[in-house]
Amino acid sequence: FVEGSDRPSMHQAMAATLEHCVLENRKTQQEARSNGKAFRPRWPMIILRSPKGWTAPRQVDGHYLEGFWRAHQVPLEIGDNEHHLRIVEEWMHRYGPEKLFDEAGRFIPELKALAPKGTRRMSANPIANGGLVRKPLDMPDFRDAAVDVKKPGATLAGNVPTLGDFLREVMRQNMHNFRVFGPDETQSNQLQALYEVGKKVWLGEYFPEDADGGNLCPDGRVMEMLSEHTVEGWLEGYILSGRHGLINSYEPFIHVVDSMYNQHAKWLEKCNELHWRAPISSLNLLITALVWRQDHNGFTHQDPGFLDVIANKSPAVARIYLPPDANTLLSVADHCLRSVNYVNVIVADKKVHLQYLGMDAAIAHCKKGLGIWDWAGNDRGVEPDVVMASCGDVPTMESLAATALLREHLPDVKTRFVNVVDLFKLVPNTEHSHGLTDREFEAIFTPDKPVVFNFHSYPWLIHRLTYRRPGQHNIHVRGYKEQGNINTPLELAIRNQTDRFSLAIDAIDRMPRFRVTGAAAREALLNQQIACQQYAYQFGIDRPEEANWEWPY
Repeated sequence: FVEGSDRPSMHQAMAATLEHCVLENRKTQQEARSNGKAFRPRWPMIILRSPKGWTAPRQVDGHYLEGFWRAHQVPLEIGDNEHHLRIVEEWMHRYGPEKLFDEAGRFIPELKALAPKGTRRMSANPIANGGLVRKPLDMPDFRDAAVDVKKPGATLAGNVPTLGDFLREVMRQNMHNFRVFGPDETQSNQLQALYEVGKKVWLGEYFPEDADGGNLCPDGRVMEMLSEHTVEGWLEGYILSGRHGLINSYEPFIHVVDSMYNQHAKWLEKCNELHWRAPISSLNLLITALVWRQDHNGFTHQDPGFLDVIANKSPAVARIYLPPDANTLLSVADHCLRSVNYVNVIVADKKVHLQYLGMDAAIAHCKKGLGIWDWAGNDRGVEPDVVMASCGDVPTMESLAATALLREHLPDVKTRFVNVVDLFKLVPNTEHSHGLTDREFEAIFTPDKPVVFNFHSYPWLIHRLTYRRPGQHNIHVRGYKEQGNINTPLELAIRNQTDRFSLAIDAIDRMPRFRVTGAAAREALLNQQIACQQYAYQFGIDRPEEANWEWPY
């Protein structure tokens, strides 16, 4: 503790305290490096207690300033108050400026000579400018982890577990500059493959039951603590020092670090304006345990709103990806781990899902950021009646199922299916470097056909991103609407109108030629939806025909 208000004695006390702490740190570091034994030191922390507004005038206009809350305000108005101006002048003269500056206002040579030179300058010091010592990751080929997809929508695989296999190899090849961070959920989030090459960092006391942990190690590569803001801070420090990492978190609780992500994104944007600031590895976030698969945790675990936070950030640094299957997730992850100076957000569910694209198709799809899935539509060479669009893994499956229902009940309907991986492709190219031109946008979504867009997060985000598009009034978005409980997956989708039946009915209602002739199909879809709700209520699970649905064409 350094406490007081007398300046000379406080300066001496702070200098002595700093010296003591530096020597203690060096002693701890020397002990760790000499015997190689892991332990948890009690690192020193300095607590400074001084008056608020210390050294400011004690009183102004009869009100206390130094040591009082007014010191945090603007108590001196020098623009048009001569009395206040004199107070400020007297205050500044107490620092003896005539001893520090020459007549031209420059530092005297003796003071100028004290400034650090070369790499001792903060801007050039690799400790503070970590990009100077950053080395690219030695990247394995992500194609080696690919899921074999022979037919779209007929193969099941875990998206995040597949990513875990890829991250395991990234870690294996970068054991000194790559870590994965998370709030004690690495295995819960299906990234347990990491433990094959890098165990959890564990410096605490070992109890007998810890022998069953199987993955606790002083020099591990997985950093865990059930504190989202702590692990996010760890990751920031790690990449700021020139290294690489990824944080994984449950979707509803990543909001804990909203302000931390905001500040890092703002810092990155300013860094882009400084030529001497060397690029650092991107801050990569994997959001999993998603809103649409919280059938056991319930309403408290249903909040996809972190994407709204990221969408507020500068287009120079913010990136959001929602890969629909494992192979697109691999392609996106490879891109993000190679990138610099971005805040990358990847949204992918940890459960088993249908797979749609082989690796070559997945790479092409991710390269474009969004595109038409010809195999899912039947509008080649003709105008579609409706565009079914999706963004996110579960919304994509429901949109595909809705498309299949339309083709089953209305055989002559012409549908186009569009999937979005890179969310900022929807933004005009004048506002974001990833954005499409209006011509490109209309080529995908058409100038005048209804678009039924099924989105992972809150629906108004899509409207916000597309509000300047010429045909934005044709875009009808479905997404999470704060309707949920401990529901089955399909039951939750029905409550938020993101299910296959609601989407198909919405499409029928928006196609003029089926508003009357589609009545029978509409009624049949409503009956199916009601039957699904009743089954879920009675048995606590979804009907097998919906739960085990595959693409039929």
